[in-house]
Amino acid sequence: MSFPAFNRKRILRWTIEILLFLVVLYGVQHWRTRGATSGTAPPLDRLLIDGEVFSLTAAPRPLLVYFWGTWCPVCRMQQGAVDALAEDAGVITLALSSGSDEDIAAYLGQHGLDFPVVNDEDGSIAAQWGVQGVPTSFIIDEKDQVRFVTSGYTTGPGLRARLWLTRLQASPHR
Repeated sequence: MSFPAFNRKRILRWTIEILLFLVVLYGVQHWRTRGATSGTAPPLDRLLIDGEVFSLTAAPRPLLVYFWGTWCPVCRMQQGAVDALAEDAGVITLALSSGSDEDIAAYLGQHGLDFPVVNDEDGSIAAQWGVQGVPTSFIIDEKDQVRFVTSGYTTGPGLRARLWLTRLQASPHR
């Protein structure tokens, strides 16, 4: 069965447009994460806003390290996915320039969120990780290696897929 020339041209044009869109999307993502840490994750031993101690070396793996801000509208769109992920996966979040611990706790309560939060009040942790904008997500493997970095909105299934791929890469039964 052959397609008429009209349909072949249309399919070719759509294919080229989709490929071009994906190249541009990849380029934008690469540019947004150009300064982000790679290789071994920086140390992250901090006090959570609830008073518990978080240690990167003791955290479950793979781990989502999620930088966000209470003032960030894109973060608000993604916070439900991060909260759902925190129920059954390793997640630590860092609230960037979002006020006091009490301010952040009030924000979490108002929005029904229950993920663990470190207050990065002055942005020093974000700077250490090379975060240039929020939301930014890092996926860390069992050897403290950064496997994925994304900046901007990422879906819940997208985050879960990255965690799954990191777990798969660590599996001895490849």
